[in-house]
Amino acid sequence: MNPLMAAKAYQAIQGGAMPASPTAAPAQSGFADLLSNVMGDMTQTSRAAETQMTAMVQGQGSLIDVVTAVSSAEASLETVMAVRDQVISAYQEIMRMPI
Repeated sequence: MNPLMAAKAYQAIQGGAMPASPTAAPAQSGFADLLSNVMGDMTQTSRAAETQMTAMVQGQGSLIDVVTAVSSAEASLETVMAVRDQVISAYQEIMRMPI
């Protein structure tokens, strides 16, 4: 999985359309905004999963809702980890470049 595939998968889940090429992205959104949004969404899905688990423990939730929320949180976390791994890999590649 490469970063572009992860971004396309994330956009598909969110219901947005991904530009055909990376250069066609709007000027106002940058890489920092993308990371911030992904982290915020991951945090939000994790909290939703925790809320569903708490409701289930209290006897007010459904097992299907818990499994769905946990799966969504897991997918978000995997996306964040894939982006993190690619950022670290890019940083290491830059550090290996001769000056």
